[in-house]
Amino acid sequence: MFEVPRTAGGHPRLVLGVLGALILGGAVWGGIATAVPPKTDAALVTERADAPPRPPLVVVQDLPQLAARMDREAAAGRFMGAVLVAKGDRVLFRQVYGKANYEQDRALALDSRFRLASISKQFTATAILMLQDEGKLNVSDPVCKWIQPCPQAWASVRISHLLSHTSGIPDLMARPGWGMRRTTPATLNELTEDSKRFGLQFEPGTKVRYDNAAFNLAAAIVEKASGQPYEAYMRDAFFKPLGMKDSGLDLDGGDHDVIMGYANFPGGLAAQPNANTSIVAGAGAVYSTLDDLLVWQRALHRGALLKPSSYQQMLADHAPADTKPNERSHPRRDWGFGIFSNRLGDQVRPSFQDRQIYHTGSWGGFRNLMLYQPEADVTVIVLSNNYHLRDQVFLISQQAMAEALGREFPTTLAR
Repeated sequence: MFEVPRTAGGHPRLVLGVLGALILGGAVWGGIATAVPPKTDAALVTERADAPPRPPLVVVQDLPQLAARMDREAAAGRFMGAVLVAKGDRVLFRQVYGKANYEQDRALALDSRFRLASISKQFTATAILMLQDEGKLNVSDPVCKWIQPCPQAWASVRISHLLSHTSGIPDLMARPGWGMRRTTPATLNELTEDSKRFGLQFEPGTKVRYDNAAFNLAAAIVEKASGQPYEAYMRDAFFKPLGMKDSGLDLDGGDHDVIMGYANFPGGLAAQPNANTSIVAGAGAVYSTLDDLLVWQRALHRGALLKPSSYQQMLADHAPADTKPNERSHPRRDWGFGIFSNRLGDQVRPSFQDRQIYHTGSWGGFRNLMLYQPEADVTVIVLSNNYHLRDQVFLISQQAMAEALGREFPTTLAR
């Protein structure tokens, strides 16, 4: 049963209400670094249970070290955003700090909607894998089977290359005219045609290079394989069935009740109203809330969305074997489909070595990080509506993970 500790509530930001259904799936595959074999489809189906209702949307501060640190940082103006920590079916921490809109003097709420930026990539990857489970495509399919007419240079590009950043198709930010493209709305078809204009940077599968454009192409393939517009497919496959009523895609530049994003400049905190997420449709256009993302984490990592074989493909390391063994003096991350895994606790002090499945997100005034530790079934979600809080968001995420796991509480970054 999904639980809120008895210490919950009693905060002026309290928001009452009961949301839709929390999807509980079967047991979690133990992650790349574990020796425990994945459970069979039959075992997962047997273990799945009907979803209990979500608990009341109340403040929870059942991690005392994290609570004390967050109160200090927020009071000093060094953090603005939202944090949620859950272990098993128990919410350990759920709190917000700062404002949803400083110009309107509107405080953040526990159900405020944030732009997820690149955390969105795992939604696109899951959509592709779900279509694979339904027999409508295969990640080994040539991209040219689905994108037509297709450049000759793409003949050896597979869907799997798109999802693992190994396609060689140049990223949006690596192309001439990025500044104008960044602010100009576009459709998925326009983004696809734009990508066709550029040659490959390397032979597909031989290198790994972070690539937003590849996920836009993956979203276009979702449309072709499903027969639905990308936004409609995501709504019907994920958001509605999972009860994620505060989640969606911003492809039309509408308000969608998403909070304002900000950035730190010499003159002070500055609003960033022009997110234009249409140009990262498949790579960064999802908006959501703390509790909706907890529902997503449970559905994805407890077997309610994908077959075990597809889930294993998602988490496997698809980077070439000769990829550098370290990144920024830390252990190299595994490049999954729209998701990474690594020992992120190695980047803080005191360090801890638990494997974490994760993705970051930064775009249009937002800086986010969502983590999952499979052995202990711990979820950590840190969402900030300040683009320039990268290091703060990372340290908070590792402090939350460490305290939830019973590790020594980190105090500094090791970078």
